[in-house]
Amino acid sequence: MSRTLARVFAGWRTGLPGPVIVLQAGTAVNYFGTGLILPFEIIYLHQARGFPTATAGLVLAAVMGTAAVVTPFSGALLDRFRAKRILIIGNLASALGYAGFAFVDRPWQAFVCAAVGGAGFGVAITANQVLSLTLVSAEQRASSIALRRVAGNFGLGSGATVAGFIVASAHDLRAFQALYLFDGVTFAVFALVVLVGIPNPRLANAASASDRGTGFRAVAHDRLFLTLIAANIVLVMTGGALFSNILAPFAKAHTPVGPGEIGVVFFINTFFIVVAQIPATRVVKRMRRTHALAATSALFAIGLLAVLLATLTSSTLTATTVLAGVAIVIAIGECAQFVVLGPIVADLAPPQLLGRYMSLYGLSFTAGVALGPAVGGALLPTSPDAVWWGGALAVALTGAGLLRLGDRIPDPLLQAQCPPPQTVSTADMDPASHSQMNS
Repeated sequence: MSRTLARVFAGWRTGLPGPVIVLQAGTAVNYFGTGLILPFEIIYLHQARGFPTATAGLVLAAVMGTAAVVTPFSGALLDRFRAKRILIIGNLASALGYAGFAFVDRPWQAFVCAAVGGAGFGVAITANQVLSLTLVSAEQRASSIALRRVAGNFGLGSGATVAGFIVASAHDLRAFQALYLFDGVTFAVFALVVLVGIPNPRLANAASASDRGTGFRAVAHDRLFLTLIAANIVLVMTGGALFSNILAPFAKAHTPVGPGEIGVVFFINTFFIVVAQIPATRVVKRMRRTHALAATSALFAIGLLAVLLATLTSSTLTATTVLAGVAIVIAIGECAQFVVLGPIVADLAPPQLLGRYMSLYGLSFTAGVALGPAVGGALLPTSPDAVWWGGALAVALTGAGLLRLGDRIPDPLLQAQCPPPQTVSTADMDPASHSQMNS
């Protein structure tokens, strides 16, 4: 038994430096606060503040819309200034915006808070990614990304669970205000953790004046990067977004499962990500990156098609079991997606453009999260099955396209398997040519 437990815990060892562990512990605290309010934002604005549901929805859309607009600008800032300072500023802005929600009683006040909080969120999320990458070696990037994702999912899940008990026991204005105020506090705590516990590494190379003038123009010329961004939008839209936003209304209308079973399905998905993300990183590292991306696409396609199996039974238990399997398959695909694409983007980015690359990479997630509900919601009333087989077809074609990229994708495993040929021994080389061989 002790050996088995030792092997299990060994799979969770990341070998990451202490500052990265501290940074992601702060991320978990921050996302715990976000989880406190995330499931109840529309309920609060509609029931406690009297806003129409349409207005409440627009307030939430304003948060993500502002974050999307600010994200590219944050990338440009991160290529000029150190990520630690920008991360602190972003978190303090979010603290102000989200704490302000506790006191809004008119729509315009909510929109102001949404703009401030969304701007801080857009800046902070990219700064967190860049700071994490500057604190680790290239070989540790996948583990760092995995740990950040575990921290975020654990924080969101635990925060939403705690908030559910709080709202159920005290469903009044003061309870909601306390949740928003505590959420603001978690942003401030995260800023304090970064200020005190995280070093302030310099950028690998400072951008020259000409680089600064044509930064995004240079990014736009990287066709491989743009291809990966487009592929990631499809992966997010068909994998995560359709599962997160469309599965619940589809299952409620076309399968025998109810709200309780749907909640269990989503819990299984989040729990599996938290448990399996770091061990999955070790598995993915043994695969070619193109193969891992193709496998991710295949998993998403299988998961989406499997949703239709739940419509073929009248048994609640059977349908719930099928959808739980879908949740696990989608979770495995997401585990691979994050730890493969993130390091590829970091490898493709010139040091002086890392912020811009990571900001556009982050923006692709925002686009996918927005397009998934939009497309799925449009198809759901007229062709509900088309959501799933159409999404499976789209992600399968994307996987085939990613597989064809082949050697164009930088791959440490491929480089290790195919070292450059040597025609003479290093002992016969002069110091200058020996230096060139090692560079």
